[in-house]
This record gives sequence, C-alpha cells and structure tokens, in this order.
Amino acid sequence: MSNFGPRVRGEVQRARDEVCALHAELARWELVVWTAGNVSQRVPGADLFVIKPSGVSYDALTPDAMVVCDLDGHLVDGDYLPSSDTAAHAYVYAHLPRVGGVVHTHSTYATAWAARGEEIPCVLTMMADEFGGPVPVGPFAIIGDDSIGRGIVETLARSRSPAVLMRNHGPFTIGPDGRAAVKAAALVEEVARTVHIARQLGEPQPIAQADIDALYDRYQNAYGQAPSGDC
Repeated sequence: MSNFGPRVRGEVQRARDEVCALHAELARWELVVWTAGNVSQRVPGADLFVIKPSGVSYDALTPDAMVVCDLDGHLVDGDYLPSSDTAAHAYVYAHLPRVGGVVHTHSTYATAWAARGEEIPCVLTMMADEFGGPVPVGPFAIIGDDSIGRGIVETLARSRSPAVLMRNHGPFTIGPDGRAAVKAAALVEEVARTVHIARQLGEPQPIAQADIDALYDRYQNAYGQAPSGDC
C-alpha cells in the first residue's frame, strides 16, 4: 500500500476493520458454514475493495487478514490469496458504481431455491419493502472468472432486488456498503425460509404490484429515523 497516500491507507484500514466484523455477522446469523461465503466492501476514493482471504476459517479472521484487490480482481495488498469469488465481486464493483458492498453465502433455504432455479415470489410485505418484488434467479456460471459477476449484474439490471439467486450456487447480495449487503443476505434467507414453509401449507397469496410499489417506496424513502437536524 506504499503507492497510496495516507487518506487511502486510512480508508483501507477502516474497510478491513468493517469487513472483518461483518464476517462475524454472517456466522452469527447462521448464513455460512466452515470457510464458505464472503463479504467485500469498496474502498472510498480508490478503485479498490477489501475481501475475505480464501479458505481461512471464520474464527481465524482478523482485520489484517483481509486482502485488498483492484477492480480487475488482482491482489494489491495482503498476506493471503483472496477469496475464490473475488472476480465476481470485482466485476460487480467495476460495472455498478453505486454498489459499495457485496456478500455471498450458501445459506440453506436461499440456496435451495437457487438449486431449483426458481425465483422467490413476492408474497410478504417484508419482501416488498426490502426487495421491491421477487428475488430473481441468475444464470448458472462456473467459479473462477467473472462469469458469476456478469450474471449478477445482468440479472439485477432487470430488478430492484439487492439479492440474486445464482442458479445451482447460492445467493449474492449488494448494497451501498458491506453492512447493507449483509442485511440483504440475512433477509433473503429469512424470506426464502418463510415462503418455503408457506408453500408446505398451501399456495401463498401474491401481493398486487401497486401495493408492492407503495410498500417499497415507503420503506426505502420514509422508514426509520430522520437524519439529524430534520423534523
């Protein structure tokens, strides 16, 4: 990192701290097992992102173990090889400038929907709020190059959802930062589980598109606390 100024180095360290803490959230919400899954976060002001190293167990992760890559997926700084999903994350960052965080898990219920190649229908107000409609399915793609990233970007271009179920693989989620992407990963697993259970009892009732749009607008623009200084 000696080629970068003190501001960028400071942002990298903050991203390392945050990404390390967010991996603990994946484990806390039971979204990952063993060394599977990863969180990454864009470094503000630089064409860089921080991601989990490949094959390192969650209890061994520290901020300094996180690795730094450029938007071509090349290792820039770190003592370990980056995640096997690095090329996918890099492609997303390079093609979706609004995205500041990417998460991949193999969480049980969401991955089960991905294995069936079926989108999760929008039958819950929580889904309308967070995803703005169904959770879409992306194409099958081989791990190792940017094929997964291309599938994510192409699929989400047609959806308001921050989550995509990559066919026969599992969920990927995006957000303005890593924490938002982790939230989407937790919620996509929750709705995948709930809708699966609902289908065991009968056919879930769809929500009208106008109601989905109204719920999404309220949640995205009015829900929560007003910024400091606002009424």
